[in-house]
Amino acid sequence: MLFALAWGLAARSPHTIVYLPLRRATRPHHHSWGPPLDLVLLHHRLAFPPSRWKQVRSRLGTGRPHTVVLPGQAWPARSTDDHRRARHREFRDHLRWDIAADTLVLTGSREAFELEADQVRALAEECPAHRARNPGTHCCAEIGMGRTRRRHPDRRRPYAELHAEYSR
Repeated sequence: MLFALAWGLAARSPHTIVYLPLRRATRPHHHSWGPPLDLVLLHHRLAFPPSRWKQVRSRLGTGRPHTVVLPGQAWPARSTDDHRRARHREFRDHLRWDIAADTLVLTGSREAFELEADQVRALAEECPAHRARNPGTHCCAEIGMGRTRRRHPDRRRPYAELHAEYSR
């Protein structure tokens, strides 16, 4: 649920850097490949260079709790046409990713975050019931990052998927 709230906040708050310190979290044994990473979600309007993340993180204190209220329709349903439009060559609202200081930095517009929100919403809303009915089963979201075009790939940040797994 925290992941879904962070996702919604990043989409709607163009002046906020959302930081989820996940590196030290316990990972399931079947996902022990690759180095553990923290996660930063931010709106592209910040124009925040991922290379500055290490410096910013070093200055973070313990923080203080904040209350965030998302609107009732925080996860608007996107039409099939919206998803098809995202595959067109001219479409530019993709999530961009970078890795800096052991952190996956996801940057995008509200549109980019909302196009992947169906996956995040399903993870938060459907996985608890699925796991309650079927204990020990796998429930995850595959969140697309970057452009999927084969003819015009982004060589610096090729298409990838963020695998987010529900665990309790």
